[in-house]
Amino acid sequence: MAARLREISRFPAAAAIAGAVLAALVLGTLAAVAIRAGGLSGLRATDLAAIRFTLWQAALSALISCALAIPVARALHRRRFPGRGLLISLLGAPFILPVIVAVFGLIAVFGRRGLVNAALAPLGIDPISIYGAQGVITAHVFFNLPLATRMILHGWQAIPSERLRLAASLGFGPADVTRHLERPMLRAVLPGAFLAIFLVCLTSFAVALTLGGGPRATTVELAIYQAFRFDFDMGRAASLALVQVAISVAALLIAARVTLPSEFGAGQDRATPPIGQLAGGRSRAAIDALAITLAAAFLLAPIGAVFARGLPAITSLPEMVWPATLTSLAIALASALITLATALPLALAATRYRVAEIAAMLPMTASALVMGTGAFLIARPFVNPTSLALPMVLLTNAALSVPFAARILMPEIRTLQADYDRLAASLGLAGLARLRLLTLPRLARPLGFSAGLAAAFSMGDLGVITLFSDGQTRTLPLALFQLMGSYRMDQAAGAATLLLSLTFALFWALDRAGHHADPR
Repeated sequence: MAARLREISRFPAAAAIAGAVLAALVLGTLAAVAIRAGGLSGLRATDLAAIRFTLWQAALSALISCALAIPVARALHRRRFPGRGLLISLLGAPFILPVIVAVFGLIAVFGRRGLVNAALAPLGIDPISIYGAQGVITAHVFFNLPLATRMILHGWQAIPSERLRLAASLGFGPADVTRHLERPMLRAVLPGAFLAIFLVCLTSFAVALTLGGGPRATTVELAIYQAFRFDFDMGRAASLALVQVAISVAALLIAARVTLPSEFGAGQDRATPPIGQLAGGRSRAAIDALAITLAAAFLLAPIGAVFARGLPAITSLPEMVWPATLTSLAIALASALITLATALPLALAATRYRVAEIAAMLPMTASALVMGTGAFLIARPFVNPTSLALPMVLLTNAALSVPFAARILMPEIRTLQADYDRLAASLGLAGLARLRLLTLPRLARPLGFSAGLAAAFSMGDLGVITLFSDGQTRTLPLALFQLMGSYRMDQAAGAATLLLSLTFALFWALDRAGHHADPR
């Protein structure tokens, strides 16, 4: 017992404070939701349909994303061409792309007056619709195809070069490589990729808000919003939020158990040379080129469409956009600062205390809309919740960024401790001096990358602000959504271009700042 007390007494105070604040925000809002829900008796038949649609579209989106990612990842692994590294880097762009901007780009490509329907019209083919279930799934594949491709590509790159050299020496052809090397790797990688994408699609809100709707394409998140804003039925909104949390927690638990080891063993980290006979002949090269071309076109065309239509319209943006832009910038920078102030002490403590890692991962159990619903229920008896719109957007965005930042920081911190703990102890370097002279300089790169991600996530968020805003308090994503809702599409394109440019600029600036601050 005494040893346990000594262990607790050594738990870092900064990590304890950060964990307590994060737990109070997440668990407090979830508790408010659970109390207000009072069971699930308030759910309607339409809510049950929303639950079924949420699970169906998340599973189908994950399945399509993974299925399409396999040939793209294989092609990127087997082929070398000019711009390959840049293309792989661009695959990460949708991860920080504001959802509302991506939706606008998809509408510009696949909408009624989009590029695809303009090409189909001369052929006499009926126009396709981007709205409804097909639109939700298309948008989710757009966002998650790059994630699945990167995860599967890492699996291919993890196959030791010795295995490929042995396959070449044994005269393996493409079919043999697929049977003995690629399929075992895919069995190990695909379950984790599928469940990661499934979880992302479960909590998607802006996509369903703009492209879904109607009884056949309503997700649980959208049903929460509708119960909250249109019906003002707090009990039903809380019940739906509770269902959303339960589904997310179940998906997280399953994801933690299904990832399989690859069983390839370790290699000697030799570079993998291009081995012609394993890659196949000209027909397979043509298939690989087609896969890369189609994937690049699908991912880059919406972004190009946004810029093409939006750049000329920036000078004619309405007055409301500029205050909203300043608000979003201030929230994004403050969110990045709060994220680092919370994630860093928790990540430092997580290398020795499991509870710190659990605290850092808590926000993954709830979405922004669920936390916003709980915060609204807590604040309503005491103040006008609309007066808390911007503080709640800031706190929610920062909290939801903490798990990503902590995951980025923890491997770097373990390396730092293994390399410098003994030296720091011999020099008597501890406390704030160690933080200033050792920890912050050596962690500058992951800190800058984490800050860039947090700022980008916050800049593009369209979640809590939709619950709390009175229509006059705006962020840039909300202003863009309002312009789209009033069919001012040229001005919406200008706002989308502005939001996209500022998001990437923030991410780049903070990431580069981390690189410049690194002493190495």
